[in-house]
Amino acid sequence: MPNITPELRDTLENAPYPRRLGCRLLELAEGYAKTAVTIRPEHASFLGATDGCLAMSLADYAFASAVNTLGQTRVAVQFNINYVATAPPEGELIAEARTVHAGKTIAVTEVSVTDATGRIIAKATGTAISRPNQGSTTK
Repeated sequence: MPNITPELRDTLENAPYPRRLGCRLLELAEGYAKTAVTIRPEHASFLGATDGCLAMSLADYAFASAVNTLGQTRVAVQFNINYVATAPPEGELIAEARTVHAGKTIAVTEVSVTDATGRIIAKATGTAISRPNQGSTTK
């Protein structure tokens, strides 16, 4: 894929916030990304369950990775998540993002977050806009 350069992959794999959480980039293709995180004790909420912000952060990381494989630098202008199940207290969460529309300016991406058994934890959508006067992510 010509839009997925080693530099882009390195930038995405080393994004500071996802790295801090322990998120990993598993797969990357044009308009697609798969990310994962191993749930750690510090990911717990005040109730002792895995905090929803972990699933949201993982979904956002997959979204950003997928939408930036399309040859333009894009940033989120909207992100929505619906939780459909509680994340497990341990194990892995996996997010798969697919860009379903990519125009000159706007791109829309859908994300599914599952646990290691494939049970859906959350569904998300993100809208991104091309950054004006920014270089291409293919540099």
